[in-house]
Order: sequence, then structure tokens, then C-alpha cells
Amino acid sequence: MNRLLRHTAVFCGVLVLALLARATWLQFVEAGDLAENPHNRRTAIAEFAQPLGDIVVGGSPVTGSRPQPGSDLAHKRVYRNGPMYAPVTGYLSQTQGATLLEGVHRDLLNGADSRLLPGPLDTLAGKRPSGGDVVTTIDPAAQRAAYRGLADLKAKGAVVALEPATGRILALASAPSYDPSDFAGISDADAEAFRKLADDKDKPLNNRALRETYPPGSTFKILTAAAALEHGTIADIDRPTRVPAPYRLPQSTTEIGNVVPDSQCDGVSLRTAMQWSCNNVFLDTAWRTGAKKMRETAEKFGFNTEHFVPVRATASSYPGRLDAPQTALTGMGQGSLTSTPLQMAMVTAALANDGVVMKPQLVDELRGPGLKVLEKAVPEVHGRAVSETTAAKVRQMMEHTVTHGTADKVRIDGVTVGGKPGTAQHGADVRDERPYAWFVAYAEQPDGSSPVAVAVFVDPEDMDISRSDIAGGRLGAPIAKAVIQAVLDR
Repeated sequence: MNRLLRHTAVFCGVLVLALLARATWLQFVEAGDLAENPHNRRTAIAEFAQPLGDIVVGGSPVTGSRPQPGSDLAHKRVYRNGPMYAPVTGYLSQTQGATLLEGVHRDLLNGADSRLLPGPLDTLAGKRPSGGDVVTTIDPAAQRAAYRGLADLKAKGAVVALEPATGRILALASAPSYDPSDFAGISDADAEAFRKLADDKDKPLNNRALRETYPPGSTFKILTAAAALEHGTIADIDRPTRVPAPYRLPQSTTEIGNVVPDSQCDGVSLRTAMQWSCNNVFLDTAWRTGAKKMRETAEKFGFNTEHFVPVRATASSYPGRLDAPQTALTGMGQGSLTSTPLQMAMVTAALANDGVVMKPQLVDELRGPGLKVLEKAVPEVHGRAVSETTAAKVRQMMEHTVTHGTADKVRIDGVTVGGKPGTAQHGADVRDERPYAWFVAYAEQPDGSSPVAVAVFVDPEDMDISRSDIAGGRLGAPIAKAVIQAVLDR
């Protein structure tokens, strides 16, 4: 072989090796990034080539797939009772991507999950597996009660209901809501529908149950009481505290009064303070318990931790480095303290569960074709927040607040119910801002177990209601009662 042919052969060999190396690099290193590239049309074509798996509530799918004749994206997502279940399902849009359960379990739903791989012959033939199903923990009746309760108020807000012993999420509602079917496709109408939702000042795309935090107001007093009892600040819930009303914040000239006449709260016991939501007692109790112990208890209930249900939930905040007046303010759920509705439901559920906090769960099981169970959820303990004795004492006060106090509108004949309303000030000038309304409650069965704990949050900003009529017991209690009754009736 002459020199020219030899050099040509070597050059061609190098080119072949470079081509093989590049193909190998693309296939095994960059394949994932290329497949996930939003400009890769082939990925979308493959995903929507066949009907998707479903998200299931109460044994029935709340999602579906609709053929799109003439489109290379052969199917698009549709939703049943879309606005009611949007805070659970999220959306799957051919142009906007996916959120919540649609996003977390996207590979399972579209058949790309490795657990759905078909047999060797199907793989060689290039057959894509059918999508699997996501079975939720949601109770349809409880979800309907939560959604309708918020809709009837025509207010922004959220509702979360939990099964205390397991952490299963029974209801997850957010208002205002949206219908994910409206922008699931690729048409101009779909794009316009999403744009309107994204620009809406009421932010219907926001998940207020999981992703928004607010001052919890007086509902936090149940945690303040738990912290004080657990750390020995108060031993006897019926012993007079001798805390004056109105109450002057420590190291401050600011005095804070009560919604009820101050004489009704002057020096009263912790039980009576819970009954009438006496700010003076809880301010003083938090201050005497101290920021470190208050924060420690709050964190045991789940504050300062992101929760994954498996959808990510924003962390609620009990801040560090609080001075004396700031610590006192947290005792009544104000100051720089913030919480998601999910977190306050967790606090209430833990007290109903003898002080044990369960990790919240939104998914019961993942299924493949033929109803094959791929993954089954198992209840997980987040941790013990307080002792059984402390939890029992707080429940006594919450039940007393229902039978003889400000939570009476959640009372259900023949059922033991504990509850606590709250009204939370917010904004730079609390005189101009309409306060938030909260309500937390649980039901107890004759054997001492609890089937449900619920937290209701209402933002009455746009409601046709006077400021004086904004109260957790008035706005939130009827919704909590309806959710509890729905669970009890199942």
C-alpha cells in the first residue's frame, strides 16, 4: 500500500472512531438532556402518542385523554371536575409543562417509568408501555365539602383535611381555582386561557394549601399551649394565671387587648384563655416559655421543614433570634410567624394523634397496566411533638372551646369535636388590611381515635362583608364542620 492510501485509510479510521465516539456520547451521556429539551418535538410526540395513565380519586379517574385528529400530538389531557381537583392533580399542558402530581409522576403517567418496561420483544419492536395510574388518598366527599365551602364564600382560601393516625390527605382545596382542561392543548385558545390565568390578580394558579404561607393567628394558640405544658411553663390548665388584660408586651410600651372584654380574660386559666381566645395569657405564656423552647416545639410539629407529599409544600416558619416582644407575639400567632394551611392541619392532627406527627401523604399507590401495584404508601412518622399527656390536655381545652366557647359553630350532635378559631392581622398597617380568618378542628370517635383533622384558611379581601364580621368561627367553622361530617358519613 502506498503512502497516500495508508494516510487516507488512517484518516478515515479516525473519522469513523470520532463518529462512533460522538454517537456513544449522545446516546449515553446527553440523551437525557436532549430528551428533556423543550424544543425536542419528538419527546412530546412520543408522550402524547397514546392515552395517558390517570390520577384516581375514590376509585374513579379525575383525568382522561382526548384524541386530537390532525395533530402530531395525538392525545391531550382532560380533567373531570377540574377546578375542584386542580390543587391535587396540577396540570399537564402540551405547551406549559406539568405541575403537582402531574409533574411528580409524569413518567409513570406517560409510560416512560422504567417499572413499566414491556417484554424484550416489545422493546425490540419499539413499543412504548402504557401509562400507569396514580391513586390518591383524597376522599371525594370531603374534597367536595371543602371546595364548595370556599366557593360559597366567594373568597380566596384553602382547606386541608388529614387522617391523624396515618397522615393521609383527605381533602386539599384552594380557591379561586382553575380548570386544567382549558389550556391542556397547543391551540391559540389554550395559550390565551393560560395567559389570562397567569395574569389574574387573584392568582388562581397558586396552591394556597401547600405553597402559600400566612400568619396563623389564634389557631397557633394550640401550639403555644402545647409548648407551655410540655416545658413546664404551665402545669395546671385550670389554675388562674394572674396575667393582666390588656397585656403590655415585655420591654415595650405597647399594650394588646382582646376581642372579648378584657375583664373576661383578666388573670384567667389556660383553659378559659383558650375558650375565649385571650391574647394576654398566650402572649405571656410564650414569653415565659422562651423563644428557644417555643421554636423547638414548633419544629417538632413540622415548622421550618419542607414537606413532600410527594408534591413539595413550602416550609412554615418559626424564626430564630426573636427578642422578648417578638417571642410574645408568636404566642398568639402573630409577628414574623407564618404557616401553610397544611402545617396547621398537621399540628391539629398531631394533637388528635396523642402528640405524634405523621408525614402527610397524598398518594396511596402507584399502579401499572392491569392494576398491578408498583408502589404502596406506608404511613411514616415525622416524630413525636409532645407527650400523650400534653396532647390530651390541649384536646380538653379545644373541646371545651367547642362546647362553651368561640368554636361552637363546629359542634356536631353526638360527636366529640375540638376546635380553635383564629383571626390574623397582616400587612404594613393592620388598620387598613382586612384580617385573615382561620379555623382548625378534629373529630374524636368513642374509642378515642380521630378520623379527621382539618384546617381552614379564608382571605376575605374581596368578600362583601364588614371588617367586624371577619372571624374564623364565623367563616371557617362551617367549612370545617362540613368536611368533618363528610368524613364521618363515609
